Amino acid sequence: MRNENLIVRCPGMENGKFHIDHTGRGRDLSPDLILENLSPEAKTLAVTLEDMSHPIKGFTHWVIWNLPAADRIPGAIPAGGTVPGGGAQGVAYGLHRYAGPKPPKGRTHTYRFTVYALDRALDLHSRARKKTFLRAAEGHILQSGSISGEFE
Repeated sequence: MRNENLIVRCPGMENGKFHIDHTGRGRDLSPDLILENLSPEAKTLAVTLEDMSHPIKGFTHWVIWNLPAADRIPGAIPAGGTVPGGGAQGVAYGLHRYAGPKPPKGRTHTYRFTVYALDRALDLHSRARKKTFLRAAEGHILQSGSISGEFE
């Protein structure tokens, strides 16, 4: 990574808690992500959503890459291997789609969005998983930033 300090904000989380619309118990819509201090060299963005409390370390709910670099990643990204306006969604708990928090009833889990600013688009098939994305992104990540929230 060449330039750090990417700041990620999520209006879909209030006081560190996910709004029901952005969860598997609600409408399961990806939230808006607002970026501050994005490098002018960034060409594309990628996002992962991980359940940090899951027994499988870093259990991935969502992986999306090749979004056009901008200071806002719009919410409600539709399901599909390709994303209208640019981007691709891979394989995670959400198969080619956002799959919001949905821990076992009565349990609170912590979830983390990580946004990556890259210096180029990645040539990946939509069957790619987080591990494949991270390998392909190696050496191309200009910045990253994260935000965490809880849901019960």
